[in-house]
Amino acid sequence: MPFALAPLAPALGAEISGIDLSHPLDDATAAAIRRALLDRQVLFFRDQVLTPARQVAFAATFGPVGTYPFAAPIAEHPQVIAIVKEPHQTANFGGIWHSDTPYLERPSAGSVLYALEVPETGGDTIWASTARAWETLSEGLRATLLPLRAVHSAARNKARLRTDPLTGGAMHGLAEDAMEAMEAIHPVVRRHPETGRAALYLSPAHTVRFEGWSEAESAPLLDYLFRHMTAEENTVRFRWTAGTVAIWDNRCTLHYPLNDYHGQRRALHRVTIEGERPKPAAP
Repeated sequence: MPFALAPLAPALGAEISGIDLSHPLDDATAAAIRRALLDRQVLFFRDQVLTPARQVAFAATFGPVGTYPFAAPIAEHPQVIAIVKEPHQTANFGGIWHSDTPYLERPSAGSVLYALEVPETGGDTIWASTARAWETLSEGLRATLLPLRAVHSAARNKARLRTDPLTGGAMHGLAEDAMEAMEAIHPVVRRHPETGRAALYLSPAHTVRFEGWSEAESAPLLDYLFRHMTAEENTVRFRWTAGTVAIWDNRCTLHYPLNDYHGQRRALHRVTIEGERPKPAAP
């Protein structure tokens, strides 16, 4: 590989050094990074200096770049949103375990996050491998889950999730009540379109119930699966520094930005990589 790769945890995660993302990547380097992402599921690049345009160009290495429905983009860059928590704010954006946009028919395949300003202490993000979570379930539970589909809603935890001021204004082109109508149904176990690896596809922030089940019937099994997916052995925790770029695969991971830095500022730019309609894993 034309760079150094250091795995960060057994389940997922790796830090890459020896790459300057401010310049276009040659084909061999881009292909090697794509292979590393498929293998490690989340990658980190420290000490980068990126313009919004370069961040978008890097994200485009992994697929078509899209938009996020609930935040206004930054000026002159419609594919970049600013994720900011000011010192006076007590809620952070996305502060619950989740994957990005499972309530869409074609959920995000990945995200690229670039740290502009980080707190002196706190503000880490944790990722979990839902592929490893699937592989460590019992055969009996895997057989139960394979034929199931789940309902995902954008409004599931809107009381806990900040939908206000990513860039200081109203949500991007949508009234807040539009969240109520934004739902999608996807296989509980999806097959990765590039690796073929199976993974649980459930989001604690957004999954409402199993299709054909009531919420009350679904809750005990969902609660168990959420705990299993985010068990420590399935995770990697990352300490941000200014100038760090992270890219992760939403098709086989969850993430959780910790909200433990009240009174400090944290600012990042995020770009969304478009995905495909999830396909079920074969029995």
